[in-house]
Amino acid sequence: MEFSIKSGAPEKQRSACVVVGVFESRKLSASARKIDAAAKGFLTRILDHGDMDGKLGATLLLHAVPGVEAARVLLVGLGKEKEFRDSEYRRAIVAAVRMLNDTGSLDGTLYLTELDVKKRDTAWCVEQATLMARETLYRFDRLKSKPENTVSSLKLITFSVVRRTELATAELALAQGLAMADGIDLAKDLGNLPGNICTPSYLADQARLLAEEHKLGIEILETADMEALGMHSLLSVAKGSHQAPKFIVLRHQKGKAGAKPVVLVGKGITFDSGGISLKPGAGMDEMKYDMCGAASVLGTMKMAAELKLPINLIAVIPSSENMPGGSASKPGDIVTSMSGQTIEILNTDAEGRLILCDALTYSERFDPACVVDVATLTGACVVSLGHVTTGLFANDDDLAGELLAAGQSSYDRAWQMPLFEDYQEQLKSNFADMANIGGPPAGSITAACFLSRFTKKYHWAHLDIAGTAWKSGKEKGATGRPVALLSHFLIERAGKTKAARGTRQSA
Repeated sequence: MEFSIKSGAPEKQRSACVVVGVFESRKLSASARKIDAAAKGFLTRILDHGDMDGKLGATLLLHAVPGVEAARVLLVGLGKEKEFRDSEYRRAIVAAVRMLNDTGSLDGTLYLTELDVKKRDTAWCVEQATLMARETLYRFDRLKSKPENTVSSLKLITFSVVRRTELATAELALAQGLAMADGIDLAKDLGNLPGNICTPSYLADQARLLAEEHKLGIEILETADMEALGMHSLLSVAKGSHQAPKFIVLRHQKGKAGAKPVVLVGKGITFDSGGISLKPGAGMDEMKYDMCGAASVLGTMKMAAELKLPINLIAVIPSSENMPGGSASKPGDIVTSMSGQTIEILNTDAEGRLILCDALTYSERFDPACVVDVATLTGACVVSLGHVTTGLFANDDDLAGELLAAGQSSYDRAWQMPLFEDYQEQLKSNFADMANIGGPPAGSITAACFLSRFTKKYHWAHLDIAGTAWKSGKEKGATGRPVALLSHFLIERAGKTKAARGTRQSA
């Protein structure tokens, strides 16, 4: 699939399909009015006959519209004009791309990117249209013996902008959107793979491929290396599994020499049975998604590499399985973390924090500008924020503000949760420096409090994506979040302003 940017009159586009919008009460968008004028009121008559009501997401495909050079005109409902905002825009794009994909068109030109979206500019409209198009067209059927016939004839999507002076800005937004989409697709692919394929070794191999493709620095620490470093908290999680743990370090060094790096830490539990504290059987298959933090960090590294972001960026991924083998950790066991702090394991199903704490300590050696960890950490975060918003915790308000702003600009939103010292009381242990759980109250907060004990030497933020990393039910699958949020965060940090070259980008 290819994408391009252009500026021009909709009625003069020699395209297989031109896409324009219609608001409720049969009000035509600006581009639709131009087509209607060229067609001498054809669209107005169609609407007057009740063929299209303009409700959000509704579509109507018209062939051979008089006065229009495109073979087809697709009308997309935009809902109420006064209520047309970013969420409605995204839904309209999805409806348009889905219908385009079903028409048999070789190409389509979307004039929806010219719409006035409250508090959003042209660059945002183009980037989001790119992301939503790729989201709509994404399929994961590689493991089916007879994949569904989802091959589309659609080869090119063109986004239109009102003024030619906006072309350079739109090209940059398209390039960034495609790089983000590539990262999101990688995160989805890794997340959707089953645990018997996507093991810690498989994750390490995928990191190597990414490093080879984009000339990134890479180091894979093995069990002996982790033992030598004193990562006994991480290793305690891997003890019950036949799969060896891996500790992955990737480096993207495109910033100024000597500039402190941003470090992204991704939880990579490739399957979480709960260990001895075994999870209920219902829904346990979805615990293959417990490595989505790692997947999103790899996806973000791919984005940064494709855009050649001028930033020093390091990915740290601790990866293991959590299984109930004969040598698995038991409730009541006490382990010593890389930091030297001891941990009483009261519940082996609170294992993510046990691998992350050693990764956070390891990250000190990079003298980081900041560290952001990403983890499907707690069911409590799902209770708090559902499946819409990622939980954000931080020991630095400025860093938290950057991530919140990145979430808003990318529509991959987060919400800051408290990290008050009072909550630390729940982690007290009679036998070790701390317990790995703090009881039922404020579970996502006490998990973050646990991690905060290993982040005293740098600015740190924690993204709990337990509710946003995947979907259940008939739409079951990884979402690729929060690659978009992290991408905006890094792009803003890098201060990237270099315009994309060329007029067509490949997906």
